[in-house]
Amino acid sequence: MHTIDLAYVGRGLHEELVAYIADQQGCYADEGVHVALRDGCSWDEERLRRGATIGLGRALLSRLTDGTPWVALQVNTTRPLFWFLARPGPTSLADLAGRRLAVHAPRTAPGCFTRIVLRRAGLDPDRDIRTVVRPPGDYGMDLRRLHDGSIDAALVGSTMAPEATAAEYGWQVLAWIGDHFRIPTVGVAVDPTYIHPDDPAVQAVLRAHRRALRVIHDEPDTTVRYMRTFLGRHTADEVRAHYETFIAPYFTTDGQADLAVGAGAITAVAAELGVPATVTAAEFYRPAAASTAL
Repeated sequence: MHTIDLAYVGRGLHEELVAYIADQQGCYADEGVHVALRDGCSWDEERLRRGATIGLGRALLSRLTDGTPWVALQVNTTRPLFWFLARPGPTSLADLAGRRLAVHAPRTAPGCFTRIVLRRAGLDPDRDIRTVVRPPGDYGMDLRRLHDGSIDAALVGSTMAPEATAAEYGWQVLAWIGDHFRIPTVGVAVDPTYIHPDDPAVQAVLRAHRRALRVIHDEPDTTVRYMRTFLGRHTADEVRAHYETFIAPYFTTDGQADLAVGAGAITAVAAELGVPATVTAAEFYRPAAASTAL
């Protein structure tokens, strides 16, 4: 049996769902690979690049800023699962001007995506908003700060169903990042310096993940059951609504990348980072490398 380390670099359904389903459904074992799922959230790039990673956004930022030759071999979705959750008051992104927003650091993937979306809403994230930078996590502290009024809004991820959370507290979802910015953002990526895309273990992981993507689309009850392990604070109906709104319509069925979306995303990310767009979509997103047989 082949073996490989596969690291996630964020928490929640956005990052973990496909790998979790592949593991729980026995897809890895069926494909003849032992996958060690690793928490790489705090790893530096040098450690991360010695295994496969789920975080395509972070891999792209690394390739653009430091030249690490990551290639993305599979794409789960082009709609990042992050939302602007706000206390009563603001009703649009433009209304965040002068407000306190909890957000990821600018040169992290979700932080970069957030800044792109804020600029598209006519806001300068460095001048128009009072940002409170915090590290990735389960966003529990953000909920406490929203509740006590020490922040006005927060960019939250998929450790919660934001619309259900907003309804519970009397807050509102100002925007979903996926509605305003598309980027092939989670899947499987490797650095060929250490792991060749055609490595049998990599190919087995890609096949297993394609099977998991099919489960998401063909077995909604099974998928919702797995999602409830991530969304324990929510009811079964809330989890199903989250699946039907954000997961089923937007996760791929085959892991293929939309190169037009990728090209636009690379241009936008490079501009936000202030670096040249030194890689094309066809060079970075290479799902055709995935084989179809054992």
